[in-house]
Amino acid sequence: MDIPRIFTITESAHRIHNPITPDKLATLGAALRLAPGASLLDLGSGSGEMLCTWARDHGVIGTGVDMSQLFTEQAQDCAEELGVAHQVKFIHGDAAGFVSEQKVDVAACVGATWIAGGVAGSIALLAQSLRPGGIILIGEPFWRQLPPTEEVAKGCLAHAISDFFTLPALVASFGQLGYDVVEMVLADQDGWDRYEAAKWLTMRRWLEANPSDDFAPEVRAQLNLEPTRYATYTRDYLGWGVFALMQR
Repeated sequence: MDIPRIFTITESAHRIHNPITPDKLATLGAALRLAPGASLLDLGSGSGEMLCTWARDHGVIGTGVDMSQLFTEQAQDCAEELGVAHQVKFIHGDAAGFVSEQKVDVAACVGATWIAGGVAGSIALLAQSLRPGGIILIGEPFWRQLPPTEEVAKGCLAHAISDFFTLPALVASFGQLGYDVVEMVLADQDGWDRYEAAKWLTMRRWLEANPSDDFAPEVRAQLNLEPTRYATYTRDYLGWGVFALMQR
């Protein structure tokens, strides 16, 4: 079980696998007013930065689940590095359908709502692990401005314009599902730059180190295209945010 190899190459140097920056991740943790000992489940936990830094800064405990072997190992290393390995654990496995044996205070799916078929499915999945009065965290893209054509949407790596809401429509959709939006932290263009542009140096260094790898032509093709694609499409059209929800 693993994610496609291109992601384990392009994001191998990332500590955070979405456009939120460390500062904004810290802002989110503080905004949630987490008490020491609060429990957190993170589905699609990546390299563990959110769970590990919040364990260090707020004393939370919790579990992360991710299908990437590399990212799970990096998360375990992060826990050791930050001195919180006794507070958190990371499971290499499929987060789709994962339900915690014990109810948690915060249940999160930050940037991986595909595991349950989208936002509504992910909220329903997370709710199964949540204690009454707990908080759900959803990280999701939205259109900063509606693409004028389907071609532009595809340039943002969406399948269609209908893949994402605008920010007002996304926030309204949570209410339609029966949830109050109680906090949100949005990525900005600098965050997008750090998420996307950092991949380019990683790809270049990987190509220099692996010139004979059978996968090298695919990495080279992606490096040729990605800077222009990102600057033309994603940077201006696509937003991203983490939304804290409580059931009404």
